[in-house]
Amino acid sequence: MATVDEIEVPVRLREKAYDKFKQHLLARELRAGQFVSQRELVKLTGLSLGAIRELIPRLEADGLLKTVPQRGLQIAHVDVNLIRDAFQYRLFLEREAVMLFATNATSETVAELRRRHKKIIAECESTEKRKKPLTPELMDWAEETDFSLHRSIVDALGNAIISEAYRINHMKIRLIRQQQTSFLDGRIVPAMKEHLAVLDAVGKRDVERAVDALTRHIRIAEDRALGRAAPDTERVNLVS
Repeated sequence: MATVDEIEVPVRLREKAYDKFKQHLLARELRAGQFVSQRELVKLTGLSLGAIRELIPRLEADGLLKTVPQRGLQIAHVDVNLIRDAFQYRLFLEREAVMLFATNATSETVAELRRRHKKIIAECESTEKRKKPLTPELMDWAEETDFSLHRSIVDALGNAIISEAYRINHMKIRLIRQQQTSFLDGRIVPAMKEHLAVLDAVGKRDVERAVDALTRHIRIAEDRALGRAAPDTERVNLVS
């Protein structure tokens, strides 16, 4: 009979393989719709062929990869159906979660999130005034701050299964951004301001307003992904 350690080792290896794949996906070293072979994944991740073969069924189950006969492995392909499905799932889940977040989030949590968002806005506007391009560090910080708010909202549900499912859907959202629209091209400041509208409502414990602000933010993101950019009149003003 296998010991506990003998059982845990392959489990840890599978988790390591999954984490490695996600890292390369988020680093844009793997692109939506790209075809890759098992051996290419071995070279990219530094993992064994056995680990990659064990990883494939999980990635297929999560909708991040599929096996195409005669062609090999394909990273999730971005199309209208994926965009609509991913954003519908996100909207359904986050609307429910933000009601609890608006009730239970601590004042300290809200204040820290607001501080980070305002600092990013200030950095972006300062860079724009100097007619300089945004630095990779600032763009990475904005991306992480964007996710940190949404992650905090969903985690407020206190449900590990939902939180993990949300993170998988977030991977698909990242693929959509890479393929269809650039979060980092003129979108950082408007997105941060939309977040501040949500946080302002949360800080005032205004559940209905928080739901409305979050819904609007997600709808704008979906419209951009589908090529239906919101008009200037729809932009959110910075909340003081």
